[in-house]
Amino acid sequence: MFTLPSLTVEAGAHVASGAKLSAPIRRPVEPVGKAFMHHAQRTLRNHTWSEFEKLEAERNVKNVEENNVDPDELLFDTDLADPSLLTHDPRDWKTADLYAAMGLSKLRYRANDTQVIKAHRKQVLKYHPDKTSAEGGSLDQDGIFKIIQKAFETLTDSTKRAQYDSCDFQADVLPPKKSGDYDFYEAWGPVFVSEARFSKKSPVPTLGDAKSSKKEVEEFYAFWHRFDSWRSFEFLDEDVPDDSSNRDHKRYIEKKNTAARNKKKTADNARLVKLVERAMNEDPRIKMFKEEEKKEKARKKWEREAGARAEAEVKAKAEADAKAKAEEEAKNAADAKASKKKSKEAAKAAKKKNKRAIRNAAKEADYFGDIDKAAAIDEQIALIVDSLDDDQLVEVADKIKTDAKTALQTIAKTLTDSNKLPASVLSYFL
Repeated sequence: MFTLPSLTVEAGAHVASGAKLSAPIRRPVEPVGKAFMHHAQRTLRNHTWSEFEKLEAERNVKNVEENNVDPDELLFDTDLADPSLLTHDPRDWKTADLYAAMGLSKLRYRANDTQVIKAHRKQVLKYHPDKTSAEGGSLDQDGIFKIIQKAFETLTDSTKRAQYDSCDFQADVLPPKKSGDYDFYEAWGPVFVSEARFSKKSPVPTLGDAKSSKKEVEEFYAFWHRFDSWRSFEFLDEDVPDDSSNRDHKRYIEKKNTAARNKKKTADNARLVKLVERAMNEDPRIKMFKEEEKKEKARKKWEREAGARAEAEVKAKAEADAKAKAEEEAKNAADAKASKKKSKEAAKAAKKKNKRAIRNAAKEADYFGDIDKAAAIDEQIALIVDSLDDDQLVEVADKIKTDAKTALQTIAKTLTDSNKLPASVLSYFL
């Protein structure tokens, strides 16, 4: 027994003496819950407790049955996919759609052995002659049951089923129309999945998507270019007679069947080659890879030719510089020639001007007061002008501006002293 500690303070409660109760509020109240619902159902339907429990038990059993449906049942056909099978001649059973007869038109070659057995059991229960006759069916409908039995024999034998699958064109997925606008991967993926069922080699690579690498795409098409198909088309052979009385006819039928199979095999191989080639031509990844290869080749060529291109650029630049230099030299030469010519012409003009100035000096000075000797003075000045060199000509022309007679006398003495002219011809200035 535990002993409680003693109180340290006095315990008590405070009561508000002026407090009042709140006003009452009316609220609707309804019965709820599972028990009330059961009670309401029994009351409305006038069921006793035992009757209600029996109905609930039946409902629960039904729910359990519905929840325990075999998942394979959901894959089977609910109705006959090909109604013409009801009137199909059972003797011509090889031309019938055996998968549709078994209720496996959705699964076809993908159906496993267990599903084939389950589907057969379901079809037998539905189309057994005793069942159809009990429901008032016609005896003519017994043909569908015979076809179902043939289908079961074929699909449960691995060899016969492979022969039938080889000729099951209902399972083929056709490629998209060339003129149509479609998603390449969505349209072609199922086509290659359908064709892959005939491959001797496994695993079979898938088409992939836009993110597939170049190696994956190349390996995919390499596999399909070397596709090894087990498709034999034997199921379509003409029946060989069992009697051995006419062996030649039997050999003829066998030879005919072999030739027909080979022909179908060759045609199918050619069809597959064309299909793969068309897929390659329409594959956006192949186009992208080719464009990338083209750009890479151009880049490598550009890099490979970089040296030659640089050398060509240097050569072109040197040629351009040489040409520019030659043009500049030619221009300079032309300018120099023109300048020289201009200078020469200017010197010639100045020389003429100086000569004219010297010749006119006497006239302008009124022949130095000897007008009566004007002719002799002009003649002697002419001799002086003709004997002067360029420098003397410039010097004399400059001096005559100050004192023409003195300048002429000085140059006349210089000319006679240098024996360029005799003193006798310059008597006036000496």
